Amino acid sequence: MAATHVEKPPEASLDDFDAVFDTYFPEIHRYVAQRLGPDHADDVVAETFLTAFRKRARFDPGRAALRSWLYGIATNLVGKHRRTEIRALRALNRHGAAPDSPGHEERVTSSVSAQSLRPALAAAIAALGRGERDVLLLVALAGLTHQEVADALGVSYGTVGSRLSRARTKLRAVLGGANPMEGDHG
Repeated sequence: MAATHVEKPPEASLDDFDAVFDTYFPEIHRYVAQRLGPDHADDVVAETFLTAFRKRARFDPGRAALRSWLYGIATNLVGKHRRTEIRALRALNRHGAAPDSPGHEERVTSSVSAQSLRPALAAAIAALGRGERDVLLLVALAGLTHQEVADALGVSYGTVGSRLSRARTKLRAVLGGANPMEGDHG
């Protein structure tokens, strides 16, 4: 699994929530769609921005960047929907990726998505603990750095590193020693 470089948009201010939505919606939607599939992404992303809007007074820019905070909200909501994610990964393990013909951008994006992974890798990702899976997919799918993942999940930088290391080790075992991720985002 190679993380694609994600160009970070300029930081928007919660004072202009329309700008926050316009700035971050595409990348948050892409991340959630890769985790849960397009059928669930719209609802989860809408809930992400609704939660952010409702809790905007509690956002502390000294603790985390707005982008990381939004990814944290999205990841928590994905966790609530993780049964769907695990079912999709297990179905992929049983049946392989569903044939479809997405456009070029979707093909590039889906090359690292949970729905398009090889069956053995999909099963291994589904078998990871939630913490390991969240860290792995925030790095691999969203292109977040270790610090951004730590901020998004409210855990230490070291915890991110250890979870990512454990996840990579487990995936390498399934893949016969192949590196499941190229590069390092620390």
